[in-house]
This record gives sequence, structure tokens and C-alpha cells, in this order.
Amino acid sequence: MHPVKRQILIVTVIAAAIMELIDISIVNVALSHMSGNLGATLADTSWVVTSYAIANVIVIPMSSFLSGSLGRRNYYIGSVILFTVCSFMCGNASNIWVLVFFRFLQGLGGGALLSVSQAIMFELFPREKQGIASALFGLGVFIGPTIGPTLGGFITEHYSWPWIFYINIPVGIIVTISCFLLLQEATIKPEVKKTDWLGIILLIIGVSTLQTVLERGQEEDWFDTTYITVFTVTAILSLIAFVIWELRVSDPVVNLRVFRSRTLTVAAILTFITGIGMFTSVYLTPVFAQRLLSFTPVETGLLLLPGSFFALLSLVISGKLLQRGLSPIVMIILGYALFIYFSWTMSRMSLEVSAALISNNLIYRAVGIALLTVPLTMLAVSTLEAKDIPQGAALNNMMRQLGGSFGIAMVNTYTARRAAAHRSDLVNYLNPDNPVVSNRLQQYTQYFLQHGATIGNARKQAIGLMEYGVTKQSNLLSYLDAYAMVGFLFLICLPLLLMVRRKATPTMAMQQLQDH
Repeated sequence: MHPVKRQILIVTVIAAAIMELIDISIVNVALSHMSGNLGATLADTSWVVTSYAIANVIVIPMSSFLSGSLGRRNYYIGSVILFTVCSFMCGNASNIWVLVFFRFLQGLGGGALLSVSQAIMFELFPREKQGIASALFGLGVFIGPTIGPTLGGFITEHYSWPWIFYINIPVGIIVTISCFLLLQEATIKPEVKKTDWLGIILLIIGVSTLQTVLERGQEEDWFDTTYITVFTVTAILSLIAFVIWELRVSDPVVNLRVFRSRTLTVAAILTFITGIGMFTSVYLTPVFAQRLLSFTPVETGLLLLPGSFFALLSLVISGKLLQRGLSPIVMIILGYALFIYFSWTMSRMSLEVSAALISNNLIYRAVGIALLTVPLTMLAVSTLEAKDIPQGAALNNMMRQLGGSFGIAMVNTYTARRAAAHRSDLVNYLNPDNPVVSNRLQQYTQYFLQHGATIGNARKQAIGLMEYGVTKQSNLLSYLDAYAMVGFLFLICLPLLLMVRRKATPTMAMQQLQDH
């Protein structure tokens, strides 16, 4: 392929991957606007997020099978078209359930834009530059979830919520045209002898119910809600049956036998934990900044901006270091250490923290995640045969997405319960015999009296202000606990690297990816 055409195609597939990952979180800040505009409850509107996540996680592990069945070129271009058309339909939805339906279809199209884009990237680079391919793709993986909420907030604030979908249309059209003209069929096409329909059905049922439980559990009070309990049991039984069936059938839709590789298994677990850290930190920090520090969406986005520049530099450096033979394990340890430090510093924040300090802390987070992205991908496939690499890479990507869903569900539940516990502890100090409380209540009362309130109303307003302070402090402490918990998860998972027995060097792994 001509160098100019190759560069255009590289930009194309990276743009497609970023677009897909942005759409995971871009709608989060617009849910209340959708709810009011479409006349739906906020609980119903949250299915806009859930349906997309369900479709994504279903399709990603099947991408190798679908590429083999339909041809990678046809599957990829068809997925881009489906994603683009459904983006237009989402923006024109007349009611909430039409929006949820097209959001689900959009997620089905978006699933290919992650795993297949990665495979295309590796084919477009020569063997000696595979580290750069990993770094560039890692950039998309990192940028998408990071800027999604900020971009969604900016668009919603200055335009209207349908535009968070409409912005996909020109990108989708350009990607479609570029791929139609430049994208070639895979050099090695996976052989599909027959369709594993039972495996597909079990995967759809198991993943969709599991994802629904993770996304909706906290809002529905977990197992106090009947359908959450039923879905949990269904997910467990379906996924167990899926694993048993896929290990026995000769032509599985998802080849779970690749997990016989201890290295892939360890890499998948670490990728799952990395997904928890990547998505929960992007979720917690904007909430912390906007709800407790009263930052605007634009100000919150600026907090993340310096880290993105350092992440880009780290991704390029990590790719080059791997290419020169540095062990992925060394970089993974460094990446985990930086994220643990980020979690520790964020767990010590106060309501007086400056924007500069938060932004500096986010640099550690960004560099840590950036240093993990490329090495974990290389480690995951380093001991696989060439024919198993697409499946291994797809499963590794799925683990990152599942980690994000699991992490946000876990953090939501954890912060809610910790906030209640902290509130109970703080309220114990609010009694008339405490001189600090008595003086503060008197000061608040005098303030409201000076501003025209009656003595009765001034007293009620003073108590309300103290109640607000307790709630705010309780929420702050719960967020700090969540940062500490995620950092602790990273810490206890590090010893898993002792189980890795790499049979291939980074260069050999890159060569296998190129052969694919």
C-alpha cells in the first residue's frame, strides 16, 4: 500500500476506535436533559447507557467469529455504517424506548470499531514498528473514556443533547468512505466451518443480564428488586453453561481454550483491574469536581487535559521501549505503581483542594494507564499462536470493558454505603453539648437574622445549612474511600505477575500480530 494511503487508513481506524469509546460515556452528563425532553423518568433514561454497554460487551468477544464469517472488510464497513445510521436515529428518537433501541443497535456496530480496528492497526505497520502501532491504538483507548463526559457536557450546555449523537455522522461517513477505498481483506482469514448458535444465544443471555445487573443494581437496591435477582441467577447459569459448551464444541463462537495460556489469563485479569481504574477514575473525578467543588463541565475537562498530553508521550515511549526489548512486566509494574500513587493522593483530598493539585495528580493517573495499555496488550498475546491472537486480543478488550462496568457499579454501591456510614458518624457529633456545634449554629442563625429572616426561619435555615455541610462532608469522605479502594485493588493484584511465564519476547509477539 502507498505510504500516504496507509497513513490515511491509520488515522481512519484510530478515529473510529476513539468515536466508539467516546460514545460509551458521552451520554452520561446529558441524561437529565434527555429525561426532561422525552418525558421519561431518569431511571428509564439510564437504559440509554445500559443498552449500549450490553451490546458492546456481547459483540467484542464475537468479533473474531464475525470477521471470519462475513469477511473482515465487510464486517468492519458494515459496522461503521450501522453505528453511523443509528447515531442519526438516536438523535431523532421520539421517545425514550426508541432511543434505547437504536442505542443498542449503535452498540452492536460499535463493538467492531474496537477489536477490529486494533487488528487492522497491527497489519498496517511493519514488524519493527509494531510498538508504535500499539501506542497509537492505546491513545484511542485512553482518550475516548477520558474526554467523553467533558465533550458531552460541553455539547449539552451549548447546544442540545441530540448533537452528542449527530457529531458521529460526519466522522462515520468519512470512515466509511476511507475504508471502502483503502481497507483490504485480512491476510489470514479465520476459518469458520459452522455457526455455533447455542454459544451465541448463551453469550447474549449471559452477558446482557450480567451487564444489566452491573449497570442497574445500585439504583434498584440490588437484590431487594425481583428482576435484579432473577437476572443475576440467569447470568450465572447462562455464563456457566456458555463456558462448558464453548470448551466442548469443535467450532466455538468464542474460543475460550486460549485461556490455557497462563500469560493471557494473568494479562486478562490485570486488564480487568486496569479497566476498573480507568473508568472509575474518569467517573469519580468529574463527580468530585462538579458536585463538591462546583466546577463547570469545561473546567472539569481542563483538569484532564494536561494528563492527556503526558499520556500521549508515555504511549509513544512505551511502544519504543518494548520494541527495543524491555520486558512488558517492568512497564506494567511501573504503570500500576503510578496509578496506586494517584489513588493514594486523591484519597487525601479536601474541599479546599486546588484545581492545579487535582490536575497534577491526574497526570500520574494518565501516565500510569498509558504505560499499562501497550504492555498488557503485548503480554496477552505473547504466548499465543498466530491463529489465536485475534481471539485473545478480543477477549482482552472485553475484559477492559467489563472491568469498567463492574468498577462503576462497585464504586456507586461503595460510595453510597460509605456516605451513609460517614453521615452516621458525623451526626453523632452534632449535639447541643458540643461547643463547636453550638457556636457554629449561633453564627449561622445570626447571619440569616441579619439578612431579614425571622428568628424561627433563621434557626431552621441554620440547621439546614449544617445539614448541607454534613452531607457534603459525608460525600467527600465516601469519594476518598473509593479512590483508596481502587488503589488497593491495584496493589493486591501486582503479585499475579509472578505467575507469568513468557515464552515470547515483545518483538516475537509483535511479529505474530503482524502475521495475523
